[in-house]
Amino acid sequence: MNREFEESKEILDRHLAQETEVSPADLADHLKIIKRYDEDEYSNYLKQLDYENLGEIAIELPDHMLKDIIEDLPEDKIVKAIENLDSDDATDLLQNIEDIDEDKAKELFDSLEIDSQKEISKLITYEENEAGAYMQVELFSANLDEKLDVAIKRFRKMKKTGEIDNIYQLFVVDKNNVLRYALPIDDLLLFDFDDTLKEAISKNRDEYKPHTALDTDDIAQIAQMVKDYDLSAVAVVNKAGVLLGRITVDDIHDFLEESATEQIYNLAGVDDEAENEDTIIKAGRSRALWLFVNLITAIIASSIIGLFDQTIEKFVALAVLMPIVASMGGNTGTQALTVTVRKLALGNIDFINAKSVILREIGISLSNGFIFAFIMGVVAYFWFQMPLLGLVIAISMFINLSLAGFFGAVIPITLKKLSIDPAVGSSVLLTTMTDIVGFFSFLGVARWVLM
Repeated sequence: MNREFEESKEILDRHLAQETEVSPADLADHLKIIKRYDEDEYSNYLKQLDYENLGEIAIELPDHMLKDIIEDLPEDKIVKAIENLDSDDATDLLQNIEDIDEDKAKELFDSLEIDSQKEISKLITYEENEAGAYMQVELFSANLDEKLDVAIKRFRKMKKTGEIDNIYQLFVVDKNNVLRYALPIDDLLLFDFDDTLKEAISKNRDEYKPHTALDTDDIAQIAQMVKDYDLSAVAVVNKAGVLLGRITVDDIHDFLEESATEQIYNLAGVDDEAENEDTIIKAGRSRALWLFVNLITAIIASSIIGLFDQTIEKFVALAVLMPIVASMGGNTGTQALTVTVRKLALGNIDFINAKSVILREIGISLSNGFIFAFIMGVVAYFWFQMPLLGLVIAISMFINLSLAGFFGAVIPITLKKLSIDPAVGSSVLLTTMTDIVGFFSFLGVARWVLM
């Protein structure tokens, strides 16, 4: 039997026997390996998982493996697994199940405890890009008039029962549950436990001013805040300042990972959701759409070549050199496009400073255009022993590379201005523009100079 398979079995056996602790992400990876080689063994291991690990493992699995869980495992076990998760993770898992089987998701939801139903019902109302969709309602909070000793005892009890984990701050609220302060957990040791929180904070109020986010804020803004201020958690409040929940650094990490994956797929014209499907047909259909768009743009670019068929017939060398011009323009544009899309994603570009970004990319492409135009002009001269041909490709290379940098910056910024995801479709538009400009400039200059 395959060594990889045997190693995964051994690790899972040791984990189930409580001989070693394995993270849910690693357990999910080992289950994927076992499923690849032996479906029966995979099903057997699924049934042996306890509900305390099952929920976190299920979040890490692709849809086709999550489908195995909801079909093969008892409903009460899945319900316990969902209830054992933090509210944000429980919501995500239930939504993933809903994507697979709406009826099953409703059955599971109806079987949850009332408190869990309320939490999930609240979180599920937010749009996927809103801060509220990423927050968890489990947190450590205390009233201003509460003694620190009482708050610490409650915190200890909540930790022992597993009600909360990964706690970085004590959120201090007033009698209306409006957030006033956020105290790092380790700072609590500096205070007199007999003091109220109001008395303890009185000398350092400004130091404990909380970083907050509205529940309707864009999660990308929260990610930038976490980065700028090196935060472990951000309090989420409503417009009245009432404390609703918190977003932790691991939630931000998940968002950034999802965002980066989506951008990579979109730049290639691939649907990230379709790529996670287990059927070739669904993934292939998603790719085919952008391939069709690409075909149309390729036909448009090729029609430009048709305008200069007589020029190409007289100078066959043009057909040899033409792909070089298009390729260099495409690569230059892709460099500018990638940098610009990344800056837009990080929030480093707004429409006030867009001009400076465009000018920077034009400057870079102009300098590279001059360098490579000279190099290719010399190469063409010695290759075909035609000085004018070297001049033609040099002029064309300079024009195409310069405009490629311009298009690479302008296209994603324009799409962003039009409220269109700049990662979607940018590469197709860019390829079309660089091909058209490359072919037209090269063959147009060739007709003008050589004929």
